[in-house]
Amino acid sequence: MPAVPAHVVAAFGAVVGTVDPEPVEVGRGHGFRVGDVVFTKVENTAESSWLAGTLEQLRVSTIRIARPVRASDGRWVVAGWSAQRVVSGRPEPRYGEIVSASLELHEALAAVPEPRFLRQRTDLESAAERLAWGDAGRFAVELPAGHGARLFDDLAAGRHEVDLRPQVVHGDMFGNVLFAGSAPPAVVDIAPFWRPASWAAAVIVVDALSWGDASTELLGEWEHLPEWPQMVRRALLYRLAVSLLHPRTTPASLVQILSAVEVIRPHLD
Repeated sequence: MPAVPAHVVAAFGAVVGTVDPEPVEVGRGHGFRVGDVVFTKVENTAESSWLAGTLEQLRVSTIRIARPVRASDGRWVVAGWSAQRVVSGRPEPRYGEIVSASLELHEALAAVPEPRFLRQRTDLESAAERLAWGDAGRFAVELPAGHGARLFDDLAAGRHEVDLRPQVVHGDMFGNVLFAGSAPPAVVDIAPFWRPASWAAAVIVVDALSWGDASTELLGEWEHLPEWPQMVRRALLYRLAVSLLHPRTTPASLVQILSAVEVIRPHLD
């Protein structure tokens, strides 16, 4: 990935000294840190600008949020780059606290209108999410034939209609919540979807069971959430579809999600 250009750094008001921008991991990708600002390459300008405008106004007393930075001319994206303030912390296996942070974030986002770009996205995660909910429509994609696809169909057969209000949710909070001692958790790298808040919580739990060595007791801790078994089923379908569709899925990673399906399935009925 090419380093952030100097003119982009200057446009956002960051000061470049004698040290080059420092490469850093930022949620789902890579970025560069200059002082207290992190620059990330933007894949969808409409999404990035919408997120920045939404997060600029969002206030949640119980969580920290990586605040967006405006360029000197008011733009959120310059030459394909966006900027956010640095937030301290690192990912930790505090899964219950991550789910709690999810619920608090989504309570604050509950009144935000659906952004138009979500209905037009064609990225892999959006395709997988639509498959998981059974509403892919004209965006439908085919899963590669094999055991994984058969397992997906078997899981999908257990879906039934749910009466839950969709809203803007962060659909990838596992690994994107940072902890720094006793400070409130920090939420970074928001991946927006238009689904019920309990589905986003279920994705965290599925991820924790798949890749975080969490116990199945975590499932029971959140069974009071609306339509929980159905939300967990759809979260499993989503992560299974992402793994089957992603070109960089490793055999080991695929085995992990397939194993998680077998562990979680008995808890879905």
